[in-house]
Formats: sequence, structure tokens, C-alpha cells
Amino acid sequence: MIDLDVNEDTIRTARQTASHSTGTPNWTNAPGFERDVFTFTRIIYKPIERPMPSWLGWINDYPDSDLNLSFRLQQVTSMKVSPDGRVLRVTDPELFDYPWIYMVEPGGLEFKDEEIEPLRKYLLNGGVLWADDFWGTVQWDNFEREIKRVLPKHQFVELDMTNQIFHCVFDLKVPMNKLQTPNSHTGAESLIPGSRWYGVTWEYHDGEECRDMHVRAIYDEKGRIMVIATHNCDNGDGWEREGEDDGFFHEFSEKRAYPLGINIIFYLMTH
Repeated sequence: MIDLDVNEDTIRTARQTASHSTGTPNWTNAPGFERDVFTFTRIIYKPIERPMPSWLGWINDYPDSDLNLSFRLQQVTSMKVSPDGRVLRVTDPELFDYPWIYMVEPGGLEFKDEEIEPLRKYLLNGGVLWADDFWGTVQWDNFEREIKRVLPKHQFVELDMTNQIFHCVFDLKVPMNKLQTPNSHTGAESLIPGSRWYGVTWEYHDGEECRDMHVRAIYDEKGRIMVIATHNCDNGDGWEREGEDDGFFHEFSEKRAYPLGINIIFYLMTH
């Protein structure tokens, strides 16, 4: 179970919250270089005012996804990565210390008025936001509407598999939907012949069958990505649940969520 006792006003790092899956690795970096690292930075946000489970929203897949992906980045790339991660709001002055931020379940996002200007300033001045794990037209429309409040002059563009982002660390020569990761339960069931979910890598939301994965981005005037969105895909479960089911790990964590996540972060941090 997710630890629902996280205090949003005092939490600072993912390491402060106990694993709710199979545990997370730990590692260290050279003394004196603790701040000279990439940091998985998760954003706390306010969901839309509607009845919804308390585990949905910014805290979904936390802290295991953050720490597991951070470890894999340290393991398979030349990047040095914080073993603690970071959790903050976009109104926190320390936001500008972290060039990359992550937002999960943004289909239920609602920015406060006071969050608009800091996030706009952050994105226009070199920061990048990755939005992940949201499904269907209803959730996409809400997320796009909220981002338009921040960047009203910019539009999302669809990325296809020829984009360098898919080939910078791992050469992902597959159709886009072969990178789709569903929730871990559906993913594990999808591997069992005879299961009603056999072969299913998508989810159903708001009455919609969300079959097609999309990766969309907003670029600035110099061609730098400011916002990237992996829609109809749950990379977070691929990172969080890696140790719970061997089949899920090999098909979704190993082949999809980790290679895609590592590619996206490596590309964003080097471009």
C-alpha cells in the first residue's frame, strides 16, 4: 500500500518515504560531488476538486518509481544520479535548482493561480517537465488546457519513432505501441494465454479504450523541449513494480519503461 501519511508540507526527498513495493536500491556518489548529480524531482500538485481515491494524483507510484529509475540511470549511463530524489511544489524557490521535473497522473491536474508564473518562468528559462501516466481524451484535454495556462503561445507536437529521443541510449526500433506500459496488474495478465487480458497493453478510462500511445512535446523557439508527455502509458508502474512479477519485469520494465525513461532523461539533459 502507498503511505498516505506523507506530509506534503515537510517532505523533501523520496528516500524519506518507505517503499511500498519490493524495496529500492541505495548507492553513493563521490564525496564533495553530492550536488553535481541528476535528481529525479517529483512535483506536488493539487488535483481537480472531484471525488477520487487519495492514492491518485502526484503521489502515485512514489517513492519506488523515483528511486528505481534513478538507480537504473546511474547503472547504465555515464550520469551521476542522486540516491535520494526530490519532492517539491512549483512555488518552491528551489525549483530552479533542478533542470528536470516529473509529474504523474496529470490528467487530474489543476494549477493554482500562484503556480502559473513560476512554472512559466522555469520552462522558458531552461527547465523541462515530463508528464506521465494519464489516459484517454478526457485526461489529455484537461492536461493540455492546464499547460496552455502556463504556455499560451506554444503547442504540442506529436513525436514519431524517427525522433532522436528514441535512439540516443537505447535504439528503440519498434512501433510506438510496443513501448506502451499499462498498470502492473493488466501487464502481468497480458502475458497469460487464455486470460481475458492476454495481449492487452492499454487501459480503459472514462469509457474509452486507450489503445494508442503518444509522445508529445512542446518546444521553445530554439528547438529545445520544455514539456514532454507520455500519454496512454504508465511508465511509473514499469519502474515501481519491477520486482513484483518476473514476466512484467522482462516484458514491460526491461523492454519498455526503463529504456524509454532513460532515453528521455538522457536526451533532455544533453539537448
